[in-house]
Amino acid sequence: MMKAKGVPHGTWVLIADGEKALYLVNEGDEVHLNLQVRDRADQDNPKAQEWAANRPGRLSDGPGPQRSALDDTDWHQLEKTRFAKSIADDLYKSAHKGKFDTLVIAASRPVLSALRDEMHDEVVSKLVLDLPKVLTNHPLNEIESAVERALKEAD
Repeated sequence: MMKAKGVPHGTWVLIADGEKALYLVNEGDEVHLNLQVRDRADQDNPKAQEWAANRPGRLSDGPGPQRSALDDTDWHQLEKTRFAKSIADDLYKSAHKGKFDTLVIAASRPVLSALRDEMHDEVVSKLVLDLPKVLTNHPLNEIESAVERALKEAD
């Protein structure tokens, strides 16, 4: 990941958690961020307990009466991972078409981890900052401040 002193004009800024992604673009310059909404994506992802269809299963431990409980599939987490893969695919398509030269990502730790696993090298080469922070419900001025603070700390 390359490091930048600021966020150049035209930089894409992705703000994401497991259910929402906000795609921003810096219309300002490296000194004065001016983030504008370019696009947004929402995913309907019910809480984990709402996914549970039945009681967890039991598995025989071999001969004898002992049985172990099986964990139910965490559909909620699987959906977050699938959403991160979808975001990574969108970023790759846009990067491949030359739609952005630099990228900043601020996302929850699980989503950021999933994005790192899914991002193509072409996208990673454009990444100037990844920030493990949930900013999806923050106003743009707070997002700008958080990105500026993170860049100063990265120096």
